[in-house]
Amino acid sequence: MSELSGLGLLTWVYPPQLVDRVVAACGCAEQRRRLLPARLVVYFVLGLALFSPAPYLEVMRHLVEGLRGQGLLGDWHVPAKSSLFRARQRLGCEPLRVLFATTAKPMATEATPGAFWRGLRLLAVDATCWDVADSEANEAAFGRPGNGRGPGKSAFPQVRMAALVEVGSHAVLDAELAGCRTGEVTLVGRLPRSLGPGRLVLADREFLGVPLWQAFTATGGDLLWRVPANRVLPVLKQFRDGSWLSQIRASSGPGRHEPVTVRVLAYRLKGQVGEGASGGYRLVTTLLDARRYPARQLAALYCERWEVESVFAEIKTHQRGARVVLSSKTPDGVRQQIWAHLLVHHALRELMLRTAATRGLDPDRVSFTETLRSARRSVTVTPGSFSP
Repeated sequence: MSELSGLGLLTWVYPPQLVDRVVAACGCAEQRRRLLPARLVVYFVLGLALFSPAPYLEVMRHLVEGLRGQGLLGDWHVPAKSSLFRARQRLGCEPLRVLFATTAKPMATEATPGAFWRGLRLLAVDATCWDVADSEANEAAFGRPGNGRGPGKSAFPQVRMAALVEVGSHAVLDAELAGCRTGEVTLVGRLPRSLGPGRLVLADREFLGVPLWQAFTATGGDLLWRVPANRVLPVLKQFRDGSWLSQIRASSGPGRHEPVTVRVLAYRLKGQVGEGASGGYRLVTTLLDARRYPARQLAALYCERWEVESVFAEIKTHQRGARVVLSSKTPDGVRQQIWAHLLVHHALRELMLRTAATRGLDPDRVSFTETLRSARRSVTVTPGSFSP
């Protein structure tokens, strides 16, 4: 693991040639030689996410330490903090977003434990929020939620992020960013672009609605989503395993006259109390064949949805730092930071999956925090891989 840690890991997952192509495609390549060329700034922004919440100059010193030790820097010196600020502004967020979109692909194989079920790749969708610097620009762009204590507002503006996650690898395959005024359902509705046949998507109860359901099923993927407690699901046909065929309808619009057929399964966790009158869970799925897809197995499988919460904890608690507020005071800088965190998480997860496969382990047995610590301890630069 150590030989791919730190910047070596970042240049392994995001080779300089790829970074250069993305920068050029986004129109951010420099027209003259600079102390801080765009390629270096991309890796610097990734370094800020890797070493979060370390200060600018400390991160830059980490990145160039190896080059200096090998005598490759010449008279190049670490720029002033103000120069680093301006370089980040010149770069913007688009190269980081495009780099993520280019590289965020499924990692798991059929041999990855917990990645597939009956030939279907397991994915999950959910949303979370990021606290960002308290500036007028950020508040105008992203909004500031109420704090639940009357008319007051929370201490910080917030960015809402919806994510599509591969359950077996914890890789984020797609993400959407917006202000906290934009609802979770709206953001998740932009993620079907990354789906296709052979996927089974897990989601919690707040996402169950006919328009969103149809947007996901139109990709050829299958769904297993939780049902709100008050949703009425009539029995059209009962199966031996206790599940039944039913229909869901849109609450308004032309779709309310075109019901969607689903299969419903209901179950109760041992020792569970509450959850509506029945005291149990209900799920709906596109997998209508009760013999091929038994209800008991689907109920057990739904627990995998909680893996997406683990992914958010990895990124926001361990990688970014618990209760750390994103420091950028401009909306573009905030978006740049979030895409950088997603890119670093992807790189760490790719390393963890490779490590697990080499050792014959379930990726869940490889510690995310230990991988992160190793990356931070072993910042190395391979000659020729990265040059200011």
